[in-house]
Amino acid sequence: MVSHSPIPDRMTQASNDLESKFGGGEEHVGLIDYEQATKKVSQFSVEWDGKNDPIGRGRDRTPAALKLIFGVGGIYAAFLYYGSLMEDVFNYQNKSTGEKFTMAWFLQTLEAAANVFVGIVGMRLTGWTRNLPKKMFAMTGLTQVTSKACTTLALANGLSFPVATLAKSGKMAPVMLGSLLLGGAKYGFRDYLQVVAIIGGTAIVSMDKSKSGTANSIAGVFFIIVSLICDGLTGGVQKRLKAEAAEMGKVPKSYDFMFWTNLFMCITAAVVATGLGQFPTGVAYCVQNPVILIKIIKFCICSAVGQSFIFYTIATFDPLVCTTVTTTRKIFSVLLSIFLKGHSISMRGWSGIFLATLGILSDMHKKTTHKKKPTSPLASSNL
Repeated sequence: MVSHSPIPDRMTQASNDLESKFGGGEEHVGLIDYEQATKKVSQFSVEWDGKNDPIGRGRDRTPAALKLIFGVGGIYAAFLYYGSLMEDVFNYQNKSTGEKFTMAWFLQTLEAAANVFVGIVGMRLTGWTRNLPKKMFAMTGLTQVTSKACTTLALANGLSFPVATLAKSGKMAPVMLGSLLLGGAKYGFRDYLQVVAIIGGTAIVSMDKSKSGTANSIAGVFFIIVSLICDGLTGGVQKRLKAEAAEMGKVPKSYDFMFWTNLFMCITAAVVATGLGQFPTGVAYCVQNPVILIKIIKFCICSAVGQSFIFYTIATFDPLVCTTVTTTRKIFSVLLSIFLKGHSISMRGWSGIFLATLGILSDMHKKTTHKKKPTSPLASSNL
């Protein structure tokens, strides 16, 4: 004999109470009686759906704290490891020849391809938006992949990872400059102080000579400046993209951004890599140095997984939560690189890190207190 929960019978009884009150031609019913009977049905319905549902149609009762830990933990784990792998790839030297990995566009092709794959999976699961402005996606893909390639080229040309990461946190500088010159925007005194703190702190760290390392190269500094300029262009292009999409009555979803942006990033990187002959040299280097191949595969996976965790966090919580996480992650990336990769920093260097960190945290605090919605996560590079 199959036992049944008493909940359905009690719900039925409560429903009968309602029927007896309102049925049988009665035209005048007390309001209190109606409210009491309604509360019975609501009470039993909630109890049935939440506790005694034999087919699992209860509500999602996962605590928000666990969801936050899951999202934040995923972002930190993926991108902290991502940064460590990037530094390992460009610091590696072949023991016999001394040759280093310098095929930045080849690497960007592989990374973008991994993100395209995850974007396809995401769109299949969550749906996609048709007839989006592909021209704008192509432009933002071009600027973003150029920015990322220049960051890796900066590392390949001797710029230390801590300096590159701190410098990338100052991307607000070219954005502000472009807005001042072209858009007539106005900024407060605090905005200028934040930019000065980040750039000044980064400059102090860059000029600091560690006990074991050499000064950062001029070429490395040049490439990181070009990367920052591309970041400024990306912000403007993405604003135009959203404006054109709005005019078309389209609202791109997270995985729409991920797929289309990375598709054009992959195409751009592949064209440049082909023109520079980096595919045969990159493949040959990976074959001769299997340890680098493994690191590159992990690097690409971390990039795609990290982006997915960013989208999850934005979808589950306020986007400002994601802004806070990604901002503080950069600071931890710098500290981990210093402590785990053998960077020796003098007191002057530490003062620069402290100054840049103050600027970064001040910018984050302003965004969270003013409730300014951040740009798409894809507008920010992983570094």
